Amino acid sequence: MAKKRSNGYKPPIYQSYMFRDKDPVIDELRSMVEDTYGHRVNHKSLAAVTQAGGPSISCMNAWFFGKTKRPVNPTIEAAGRAMGFKRKWVRMTASDRE
Repeated sequence: MAKKRSNGYKPPIYQSYMFRDKDPVIDELRSMVEDTYGHRVNHKSLAAVTQAGGPSISCMNAWFFGKTKRPVNPTIEAAGRAMGFKRKWVRMTASDRE
């Protein structure tokens, strides 16, 4: 966790990026793991992602079952690419903005 700065600085709150519990990308990655390996997320599927160049098993366990709410971009990219996926920016629809 980041240290508090003594100068009163607060990180910005982005109104366009709000979620209640965990970052939605965690659910996207969980679905990708399940689709790629054909079963629910377990040690064997996470080990396969790690073996293919993705983040560590403990890192992904923290995403899916632990307290991690906001994974950092490099680990997200590494997990997706290890499973053979890449991300692409697409325009949001009206229902996405609600």
